[in-house]
Amino acid sequence: MLETLIRENNYMKKFIKHIGKVVPINRSNIDTDAIIPKQFLKKVTKNGFGEQLFYNWKYLSTNNLKLNKNFSLNKTIYQNSSILLTGKNFGCGSSREHAVWALKNYGFKVIIASSFADIFYNNSFNNQLLLINLDEKNINLVFNIVAQNPGIKMTVNLLKNYIKILEQKIFFNINSFYKHCMLNGLDSIDHTLQYKTKIKFYEKKISYFFPKVI
Repeated sequence: MLETLIRENNYMKKFIKHIGKVVPINRSNIDTDAIIPKQFLKKVTKNGFGEQLFYNWKYLSTNNLKLNKNFSLNKTIYQNSSILLTGKNFGCGSSREHAVWALKNYGFKVIIASSFADIFYNNSFNNQLLLINLDEKNINLVFNIVAQNPGIKMTVNLLKNYIKILEQKIFFNINSFYKHCMLNGLDSIDHTLQYKTKIKFYEKKISYFFPKVI
């Protein structure tokens, strides 16, 4: 029954507008095993995965944890970035939700790419991670701006569906349901609970399906 559900809403916050530093990883087909390798999937909580994000790319050697200084996330200029700019088909491969948790734990609030894997796309919005699709022309434009201005910040306005970097304002499309959930800090269960009264009314009409709890 709905009244027995316990929700922990600290993980879900309203997303209306965000200003953050952009870090580029200009690769296509980045899969979830690259985002969070399989050896770190033992936990089922949503926290504690940020340090393992892109683990095999962060280090030249994972035995002695020698940092790869050429990897974007290891460069000082990109520290504390909250917007990831990347290539097409981001989040492909395994459906592990841990990939989204790792990105959020690291501090990312927005991922911008020309396309995303379907399951990763759904997992991200259900965890309040905003994904923005841009066409190839605009993706290349943003990559060029970021390359010429390392450490630059970007404004993401979800209410009005645009990003702004330097003087470039680029509008994007987003699924209306996901936008509603992001703006209001809802996951799919929270959204369902908005209709609790109607659901309880329906349950009363089919009460023979639900044995009474004494």
